[in-house]
Order: sequence, then structure tokens, then C-alpha cells
Amino acid sequence: MNKVRYVYGLTSALLVGGAAVSLITGQPAGAQVAQNDDSVMSRVVPSAGAPESFADLTQQLQPAVVNIATRQRVEVNSNPFAGTPFADLFNRRRGGTPQQPQTREAQSLGSGFIISSDGFVVTNNHVVAPNNRATLEEITVTMPDGTEYEAELVGADAASDLAVLKIISDQSFPFVQFGDSSESRVGEWVVAIGNPFGLGGTVTSGIISAVYRNTGQGGAYDRYIQTDASINRGNSGGPLFDMQGNVIGINNAIFSPSGGSVGIGFAIPAEIAAPIVDQLKDGREIERGFLGIGLDSMSDDLADSLGLPRNRGEIIQNVQDDSAADKAGLRPGDIVTKVNGQDVTSEQTVSFLVANLEPGAVVPIEILREGQRQTVNATLGKRPSEAELAQQAQVFDPESDEPMDPDETDDTIAEKLGLQVLAMTPQIARQLGVGQDTNGLVIGAVDPNSDAGRKGLRRGDIILSANYQAVATVDELREQVVAAETDNRDAVLLRVQRRSQPPRFVPVRLR
Repeated sequence: MNKVRYVYGLTSALLVGGAAVSLITGQPAGAQVAQNDDSVMSRVVPSAGAPESFADLTQQLQPAVVNIATRQRVEVNSNPFAGTPFADLFNRRRGGTPQQPQTREAQSLGSGFIISSDGFVVTNNHVVAPNNRATLEEITVTMPDGTEYEAELVGADAASDLAVLKIISDQSFPFVQFGDSSESRVGEWVVAIGNPFGLGGTVTSGIISAVYRNTGQGGAYDRYIQTDASINRGNSGGPLFDMQGNVIGINNAIFSPSGGSVGIGFAIPAEIAAPIVDQLKDGREIERGFLGIGLDSMSDDLADSLGLPRNRGEIIQNVQDDSAADKAGLRPGDIVTKVNGQDVTSEQTVSFLVANLEPGAVVPIEILREGQRQTVNATLGKRPSEAELAQQAQVFDPESDEPMDPDETDDTIAEKLGLQVLAMTPQIARQLGVGQDTNGLVIGAVDPNSDAGRKGLRRGDIILSANYQAVATVDELREQVVAAETDNRDAVLLRVQRRSQPPRFVPVRLR
């Protein structure tokens, strides 16, 4: 799910998500009266048919919906060789003088809603999360009357795309509460309030188009309420209210071929968001269960080839070594049909079911293996962070000339040996065709002007040792380079292995 650019497909609209909420206020206002007085509410919301008007309901709820703006400091690469290997590492210095990084200011806009009288605010993580090479410097919350407050980030969770802020003020604020989105039905009226395109408080209405919609983007929380209420970029993090004043979702993304609303928007259900928000508000770490398997959904062709019902189960494509799945005996080709007694469907994926269980839980997993139904028990591990999962999912192409991220390289090794290296992972080992127990460092790029380049080292080669010392981490190789310099040696002896070839020793001169 792309949270920044609009492409043909599911695209983040910087919307805002929520959960069912009912308005409570720290100040005397009509909202509390309207919610507690059945006679008043009956006039606002007819018992049947379309609402006479959304005006009264909007007036009650809008004071708790805020605009959120961030100011970020982004490091800008002014290097003329940007985009090539070693551009950032070898051209940052001129005449031996380190070049000061240039920065620019960036901003983001979104929406949010207050959930307590002391000023806790819920929004999307992507509204406040700094972009790559950026630092979050300031968060400003703007009330509907235009009053601005500084806010601090209390907690954020990239997996669910939720964040909690705290307004820095002793003032009492109107607020809303999460409701029970599991009771939401297709066809019910909803109202979205937010900050589309930075226009300020904007109200749109529509109906629930679908519940528990799986968008096919993967992840533990690919499970949304779909609505045709108009939501656009800037609505991210804002609430989706039902007719009782509950926010049943946090507006989060849209499907759009044009970049604007076409009536297909997605909101994080309240039943998912509320427990996560409670943990973030209390400063608790969010821990999720993890099996350690790669899965594909049950396509029509796959179901037909196995003689299975469609929209039931997921096939295991790979199993991580020493993971919960590996220890439980799961293997590629198994079809997972149930997790903890619950059916696996397109609306209820294995990732979703497992992520909502705690690490250490012993979970029965029903599978089909070669046509035979079996049940195995798995003791769940702890789900890695989204950054760690992304790194695990990276594919290393030894034939690619794509440069490595300068933030992931070691300056000493790059400058002294002319090499960019990265630690071996099971995924990289598979790409290189070597055993997953291989220890060493993988060369990601070679400076052609270095001695390593002149001696034929290239991307995909594996450094097994330096000066006869095994190097399984970047730190260990750096230590050997520093030790060689300390001993006044002009070169480091590397033992290098290339695919389909035996290891060989290569002396590389220091620069």
C-alpha cells in the first residue's frame, strides 16, 4: 500500500482512521445531551430511512476532530553522482574536508480525533512518521475554531498504521470514544470528518459498502471497512462516524485511478484500532504472534489444482529456519485452513489471525498436506518490526547494479577497501545458491577504482574471513581493517567465495 503516491490501485489518501466513537465533552455542549436524551437523538436520526439531515450530528461531533500538521527536516543529497554506487560515500568529501549534509524542510497534513479530555489524539502513523532520511521536528494540532496547539508523539505502530499524540496543554478538550465496529452492517449511513487537501474541517457522508474488506496488499491488518463517503488525501487519521455518533473506522486509504475519491475508501475498523490505541496511550510495547512463513492466497487455479473450495485457506510458500512454523513441522506446500479454530479466508488471513495472538501462545493449526487433513500445534514467536520484515523480504540480485542505501553501509570499509558489504541472511543465501548455514559478508557494490575492483571482486561475492579471522558481521570486518592500519599494514587478506567456485585468498590494498 503506497502511502505517498497515487497510482492506479489501492493508494493511501493520507485519510484518517478510526474506530467507533461516541462524543463526550469536557465542556457543557449539546453533544452529551443529544446522546443521552432519546427524544433529541430520535429527531437527529430517524428510526428508519435516510437521515433528515447530518447537521445536528456534525455539530455535536466536529469539535473533537482536529487537523494535524508536521514539520520535518529532510537530508538532501546534492551529490552530482547520486544514484550510483558509492556516490554518497566517496564523493561527500572534497580535499579531505567532510561536506556538511544539506537539509530542507518538509511538511505533512492529516486528520485526527481527540479521545480524552486531557488531549490524547488518534491518527494514522503515516501522517506523523518521518520519511526516509527525515527527522520529525514539530507536530501541530489545529482545533476546528483555528486554535493551534503543539503536540508530542506518545506512540506509533507501523503495522496497524496507528499513532497516538498528546496535546501539550492543561486545557480540557471535547473528545470521542471508540464504539463496536463489529456491529456495523453494509448499507448503514456513515459520516467522515477530516482535512482533505488541507482545506480544513470537511464533512462528507455515505454508506458502508463492505465490512472486513481485504485489499490484497498483504500484511497483518489488511482488513478494512469500505465506504463510499468521499475521503481524499488529508483525511488520513480522521474518524468515520456512524449515526449514533460512534466512529466505526479510521480513514486510511482509497482505491483511485485518478488520485481523487472515486467512492472506494477504506477505514481501519474500531475493533482493531481500539486495543492498539490503548496500548500506545499507556506506552506499552505492542507484541504480536509470528509463525515465520511466506503465504499465498488460494487463487482459483490453485484451488482447482488441489480440488479445494475457493476463498478458503492459504498455501505456504516458504518457512523460515528456526521459526515457530519450522519447529511445529510446517513445510512448503501445506495448505493452512484453520488457525486456533478459525477458518482462513480472504477476509480473515493467517497473518491477521496470528498477529492478534500473543507471542508464546500454543496455537492449533489445521493444514492439508498431500490431500490429508492434519493439525499441528505451534508456539508462536514474536512478530518482528515492519522494518525488519521488509529487510527479510528483500531480494538480493547478484546481477543488479542498484546501489545500496548509504545508511546501511559502513564508511570505514567503503573508504578503505572500496567495498559495500551486508550481513548474510537465509534469503540472500538462497539467492546466491549457497547453504543457509554459510557465515560471512556479502559484497553489495565495488568501487571500480579501488584495489578490490582491479582484482576482480564483484557484487555477490562472499567474504568469509579477513586476516584469517572469520567475519560474520560488518563490525568484525571493520575491526580487521582498523587493526591492519594500526599495525602499519598496507593491505588486508580476504578469503572470498564466489558462486560455484571454491574460496580463494585475495589481498586488498587499503586506501
